[in-house]
Amino acid sequence: MERARLSPGARRGQPGRYARIILRQKHQRIAVTGCIASSRASDADAFLSAALLWFTRAGERTRAPYIQQLWLVVENPVLKPMLQRIALLRESLGQTIAVYEDVEEDVGEAVEPVARLQKAEALTRKELWKRRTARFPPIPLNIPSEITNTIVGGAPEAIDTVSARHGQTLRYFGLPFARVRQLLGVERLWFGVEGSRRRMLDETTEAEWQSLFSSLVQHRSAGASDHYHALYRNAGEAWLESLLRRDITRLDPGLIIAPVHAQFRTARGGVTGVRPVDLLALRHDGRLVVIELKVSEAREHVLQGVDYWQRVEAHRRRGHISRAKLFGDRKIKDEPPLIYLVAPTLRVHPSFTTLARTIAADIEIYRFDINDDWRAGVRVMRRIRVN
Repeated sequence: MERARLSPGARRGQPGRYARIILRQKHQRIAVTGCIASSRASDADAFLSAALLWFTRAGERTRAPYIQQLWLVVENPVLKPMLQRIALLRESLGQTIAVYEDVEEDVGEAVEPVARLQKAEALTRKELWKRRTARFPPIPLNIPSEITNTIVGGAPEAIDTVSARHGQTLRYFGLPFARVRQLLGVERLWFGVEGSRRRMLDETTEAEWQSLFSSLVQHRSAGASDHYHALYRNAGEAWLESLLRRDITRLDPGLIIAPVHAQFRTARGGVTGVRPVDLLALRHDGRLVVIELKVSEAREHVLQGVDYWQRVEAHRRRGHISRAKLFGDRKIKDEPPLIYLVAPTLRVHPSFTTLARTIAADIEIYRFDINDDWRAGVRVMRRIRVN
């Protein structure tokens, strides 16, 4: 063991959550990294992003014998999503990575459990597509209620609705502020933004409802004077998503305007840390497009987009998307989806290009730099293929 330390923390001088170890052999060095805290499946993108960047930079600074392998030590919840992501890296890079599961062995009541590293078998791309994929949950019909139509009519350019199992959620530029549900056969409305107490709208709460609506109009707008107000700052990605949902051609004129599926769920959840895709769209030429949005610097931007691509591609190969008629009767081209990674020009993470180049070249990734004042209207400043 030549060197052992922790990654830098979020603040200067603070330790991070990843152990970083260099092992030296006669003809090579090996980089080993693992998380020192408990991990969940949703941590896979952040961990792999940090590991790839460290491996790349450490390799550039090391003299012979060079760092030729990267070992990732993970807990069981992270194992499956980690193997899936590594299968999508450049083949030459993927061959240098080995994944070890941290397994505890019980050796008796009088002795503490012993940790043992168990090497996991790598996944190939073909094995990835052979894995069974359940059909994604049905998309509920968006049939607005009378109450919903009345509220949307008060600010149609700002309010949109998201269907839920028992009603609709109303969002003001992406920020949920009201929910319409059926209660004993009668439609009721509950209001309140995240972090505040939800109230049911009736005669006693009418004044509070009007106050909330007025605050949204005043503070959650491109022309708001207080950019530090919570209603302006919160749910920035949802705000950007709501603007693009109204006119996705602002991003790419080749995309069909509707339907565009926001927060599209490819599964109900589970051990692989499944999150909804920000936007799923279709081009006029029949290619599916997976769109991942960020409004602040995020190191895991690239790997999140690739994870969504893998799940959408698995469903496309099995015909789930065509059979569900997500885009009506339009024909979906027999080609993998494109990935659009969108962020304001000054909010793209410095490691974006380095991480994008770790992804296999047959996965088409495009970077979209938009204007920093996107709340006043989205404009694409630059579009480039990054891998």
